[in-house]
Amino acid sequence: MSVTVELPEELLAALRAEAERRGVTVEALITEAVSEHVGGQPRRRFALAGIGESGGTRFARDADELLAEGFGRD
Repeated sequence: MSVTVELPEELLAALRAEAERRGVTVEALITEAVSEHVGGQPRRRFALAGIGESGGTRFARDADELLAEGFGRD
């Protein structure tokens, strides 16, 4: 099935740039977007984002200080 859609030039330019970045056609990108928003397919998300976050206040930049305080010596 074919559908013609009129888009603002800015949006069309953004679609073309994103399609080129991904190495896909504009048509494929539009099909993906419509499928995600209307077709009920959930958007892909990074399931591992935030895993391992300690919530601590010490960072790698504090390594020398931590070692000087005896961190890791048992």
